[in-house]
Amino acid sequence: MTISMIALLLLAGFLSGAINAVAGGGTFLTFGALTLAGLPPISANATSSIVQFPGYITSTLAYAQEIRRSWRSAMVLVVVSVMGGAMGALTLLALDNPSFRALVPWLLAGATTLFTLGPLLKPKASTEHPVITPKGILGQFVTAIYGGFFGAGMGIMMLAVLGLAAGGSYHHLNALKNLLAIVIAAIAILIFVGGGVVAWMQALIMLPAVALGGYAGVWMARRVPQTAMRLVVIAVGIALTLYYFFTG
Repeated sequence: MTISMIALLLLAGFLSGAINAVAGGGTFLTFGALTLAGLPPISANATSSIVQFPGYITSTLAYAQEIRRSWRSAMVLVVVSVMGGAMGALTLLALDNPSFRALVPWLLAGATTLFTLGPLLKPKASTEHPVITPKGILGQFVTAIYGGFFGAGMGIMMLAVLGLAAGGSYHHLNALKNLLAIVIAAIAILIFVGGGVVAWMQALIMLPAVALGGYAGVWMARRVPQTAMRLVVIAVGIALTLYYFFTG
């Protein structure tokens, strides 16, 4: 691996952590950088899941109080998320790289669109705690399948589904979203590691950079408009989508 490629992975990891702390969408950067590093798409997707995982944990710890208040709802959705995440990850491993490669531009286009519409999909403020309904369980199951298969845009999709189907205040829903993201990512990572598709060298390079970026993101959140950060993510998503559509 060249010095310039190591620098690219470090930069992408740092910016991913910072963008996730401010606006979300850092997966676009890690997946894109790993693709440029020459990893096949399945390995890039699996390795990106590893790289993003520490950020899910820290975000969840920040919402520990909200999770304690709605732990019964959380446990129901955790079970659903384990099943859905496992199904999505196993489906990914059942594909070969050319088959997944053909799906990637469509997945990126959908995730980029979802991220662009994210502010419109945020649930309205409410003082109520989330109330889990059959629609909410089904919606979370589908979201978990997507998250286990391809993580980009998962958080926004989950927040929208939980808001529409479960209700509750934004902070309670965001707390649930962060917890369920850990569950989906964890089960997917176990399956990816067992399937031997994780590029550990690239992951180990990016992990500390993502952690530092997440810390720096707090500083950036006070100085850089969230709209500017979102535009960066959208631009990367569009560029990746076009790259996968027009390269063989």
